Amino acid sequence: MRCEQSPRAFGALWGLVLFPLTWKVALFCAFAPHCCLQLANKQMTTGIIDTHIHLDVDDYRDDLHEVIARAKDADVTKVFIPAIDESSGDAALLLAQRYPNYAFAMMGLHPEEVKADYAEVLRHMKKRFDESHSFIAVGEVGLDFYWSREFEQQQLEAFEEQVRWSIEYDLPLMIHCRKGQNEMVHILKKYESQLPGGVFHCFTGNEHEADAFLQFDKFVLGIGGVLTFKKSNLPSVLPHIPLSRIVLETDGPYMAPVPMRGKRNESAYLTHVVEKMAETYATTSDEIARQTSENVKRVFGKRVPF
Repeated sequence: MRCEQSPRAFGALWGLVLFPLTWKVALFCAFAPHCCLQLANKQMTTGIIDTHIHLDVDDYRDDLHEVIARAKDADVTKVFIPAIDESSGDAALLLAQRYPNYAFAMMGLHPEEVKADYAEVLRHMKKRFDESHSFIAVGEVGLDFYWSREFEQQQLEAFEEQVRWSIEYDLPLMIHCRKGQNEMVHILKKYESQLPGGVFHCFTGNEHEADAFLQFDKFVLGIGGVLTFKKSNLPSVLPHIPLSRIVLETDGPYMAPVPMRGKRNESAYLTHVVEKMAETYATTSDEIARQTSENVKRVFGKRVPF
């Protein structure tokens, strides 16, 4: 949607003379989100990378091509698609084939998908890594005890098995962790000297939790829309974390940033995270884009062309 062609956008612009600044921006973005993206992009000339977006889900089925087009217009140069199981890994591969050198697929068993039959599921999935493949990482894997610990032992064993895959196939890990940090760190410590690296995705923790993860020196933290939330602690935490240990992500279709919160998230909205991160680090959007992209290259460069 072009700004000058939208009657709703004109209505939002008229409201700019009537409301305080914060409400002006919110109103404008609510009625003309793609125009808002154009404003957010004005000061950024360096490309950015979305390291985590679930483009295989039904939320994007009807307008995927437009989602990709908007991402490219927002200078998103690459998107990484995690899997939650083998079938979603296959779907991610199809998207990588549809958008070559732009979309890149991962394969892993998400902790919430770990059930009593996990060992058989993993045996079948591992064969995919033994074959010729184009997966760039093992993921999305990890521990999640937020809702239940019914399959706690199975989750622990499944995560450790996939950590071993990461080492065996020299692939980075895309890690999900909720309410399981102590157990996760304990497992990773056993393999610390062998780990090829990876991302602790959707990090929302405090300085102590960041330090626990970043003791693994080839890993980085994935930061997304939560940074922009009103009650987020990340604006006070991030300045204590080197920018060299941060990558960008949406976790779309979830976690849309302010001022898009409540909408389906997509890669184009990552510009709002960049803008807030630049404010947090007291630097420019271009520097955020440059450094985070360099961090992605360091972690994924063996499998992703740069």
